[in-house]
Amino acid sequence: MIHRSIARLTLACGVLASAFAANLAHADACPAHYVDGRKPEITNPKLDVATRELCYNVFGVMHSGITRTPLWSAEHLTANNLEAAQDLSRENSFHAERKLPAAQRAELADYARSGFDRGHMAPNGDMPDRQSQHDSFTLANMVPQDARNNRYVWAGIEGAVRKMAKKEGDLYVITGPAFIGGNLRKVGRVIVPSHLYKAVYSPRQRAGAAYFIENVDTKQYEMLSIAQLEDRIGIDLLPSLTRQQKLRMLSLPKISSKTKNR
Repeated sequence: MIHRSIARLTLACGVLASAFAANLAHADACPAHYVDGRKPEITNPKLDVATRELCYNVFGVMHSGITRTPLWSAEHLTANNLEAAQDLSRENSFHAERKLPAAQRAELADYARSGFDRGHMAPNGDMPDRQSQHDSFTLANMVPQDARNNRYVWAGIEGAVRKMAKKEGDLYVITGPAFIGGNLRKVGRVIVPSHLYKAVYSPRQRAGAAYFIENVDTKQYEMLSIAQLEDRIGIDLLPSLTRQQKLRMLSLPKISSKTKNR
């Protein structure tokens, strides 16, 4: 009996050690997703309430318990990961994020029959393996997004950034919602963003730029410098860079909105 108890204790310790190592690996993963290892800094105090950082293998999220969406999802997008992602079929696994307090997270019921898509911020099409793909379907990585926006022009933006990353070798990408104006809607308990952005920084060219689009059925979008985008959303996206560096415009591809999303 003693030997059995010791064996059980040893096994339990091994499981706990493995879980701790996995959690530690995720905790250490977040700086790798950001330029110079520095995550964005929230400059609008209204956004800096009930926030929680979530670290996954190939992307990191800053989640808001007020909007019940990410404030951003960040990726260090590499050509190697995208090559692996090409061979990975899509498996939908939308799920609530159990790492978040129940009162602050979105649930599947919030989106049900809302008319909005559950729009990925770090997209499924960037994910190089099944675990990362599953992680990308957490509602902590989603916002309520106009369905046609998500499936057409936004899919075009995602595809253009992937193509650019393959050419550059790697890019740092930060994607998120913007909550602008006083008439924001809700689906269930989740606040619907007024706009969406995808900020792209090329280490090779030492320049960045962003797509900025209203969260409606539209083909129109803006291209902004990182500094211009930061002024609009109240977040210092690349805190290791000077404002002058963030004004240097990266040439982003123009978008075809004919492609449906992955």
